[in-house]
Amino acid sequence: MSDVEAPRRQDTQRALPIRQIAAVVAGNALEFYDFLVYSFFSVQISHTFFPEQDSDDRLLLTLLVFGVGFLTRPFGAIFIGRWGDRVGRKPAMFLSFSLMGVAITGLALTPSHAAIGAAAPVLFIFFRLLQGFALGGEVGPTTAYLLESAPPLKRGFYASLQFATQDLSVLFAGIIGYALANMMSPEALSDWGWRIAFLIGAAVVPFALAVRRTLPETFETRPRTATSFTPALWRAASLGFVLLMTISAAYFVIDYMTTFAEDTLHITPAIAFTATIAVGLSGTVFDVLSGILSDRFGRKIVTLSAGVIYVVAIYPIYYAIIHFGGVGVLIVASALLSALQGLYAPPILIGLTEGIPREIRAGALSLIYALAMSISGFGTQVVVKALLKYTESSFAPAGFMIIAIAIGVIAMLFVRETAPAKTGRL
Repeated sequence: MSDVEAPRRQDTQRALPIRQIAAVVAGNALEFYDFLVYSFFSVQISHTFFPEQDSDDRLLLTLLVFGVGFLTRPFGAIFIGRWGDRVGRKPAMFLSFSLMGVAITGLALTPSHAAIGAAAPVLFIFFRLLQGFALGGEVGPTTAYLLESAPPLKRGFYASLQFATQDLSVLFAGIIGYALANMMSPEALSDWGWRIAFLIGAAVVPFALAVRRTLPETFETRPRTATSFTPALWRAASLGFVLLMTISAAYFVIDYMTTFAEDTLHITPAIAFTATIAVGLSGTVFDVLSGILSDRFGRKIVTLSAGVIYVVAIYPIYYAIIHFGGVGVLIVASALLSALQGLYAPPILIGLTEGIPREIRAGALSLIYALAMSISGFGTQVVVKALLKYTESSFAPAGFMIIAIAIGVIAMLFVRETAPAKTGRL
């Protein structure tokens, strides 16, 4: 009997209805939309809260505030993620989303520096910290829920929806940004237009909360027993941490594309947001494709293959953006980078989730993910902007991405395969 045939005969777990899976991923998409929309409107936000600095320093300060949101992610992971292992995935997802609703509303309604002076950036930072805390507790329970809802031979597809819905949020943010940039003058977009994008996310929160209340629980709480952190588990967690850092470093460089197009290439906001739309659409499609491929061929081979192609392709893609320019080139290049990221990233998260015992899965995954995202997320866009400023080279983002993905490919060589179709284990 082949490796594929063995688990397939036992692949009888009944999947959740599509509407319930949609409820999980829709909430996840909205939560990441609320967090990432800040990045796409960095140039406009910088005028509102840091008007006294020059353009480069103003943007650097705004990107630092974006990074501040990552500092509280580990605390959210510890509190909300562990709660998901104690009382269930559903209550943890509900709490995380409720806190995100408060944070996004606060960000949208914080007065400008011109209105309340230095209190404006302080208040803005507070809501950004709350936003990071909320999101830190989202990924672990949500990914655990998706994996535990899936038939064994479709775990990759189900868990890939974690990244797919993140990219779906990028797509929505890009569409909204494009619409606002075309309907409003640059001055109006900087003064108050960016707030509309935040308020759109805030307006959906009550409906998403109502939908999440209807979800069944996938985790049966039991008296807690000590879980042995074996050398194999520590090894998997350490490798997963390094790999997630490479994912997030590349991810936030790609998400910086809108700001890069505006600030470095001096492209209008309306055109720059087309890059965001391309990133979101391409990423959503290839995230799901990667999950499906990893179910068939294994998590490791898909990540390694995509990673090698990714490293080789980054420089030529940036060369085309910088030297040929134009809307078409920007859109195609952004879509290609996102497609490669989509093929590379999901099997990493899927394999890490499969390798963590169910009893500690939500909390451990939340913490590993949050720490990796906090370190790379806090500094990536600031470092990229600083490199662009001080090296005076438009290729700085490309060099940063090449190093990150190359480290990931090397780390992946030491990762063990977890896909049931390859291991025969459910």
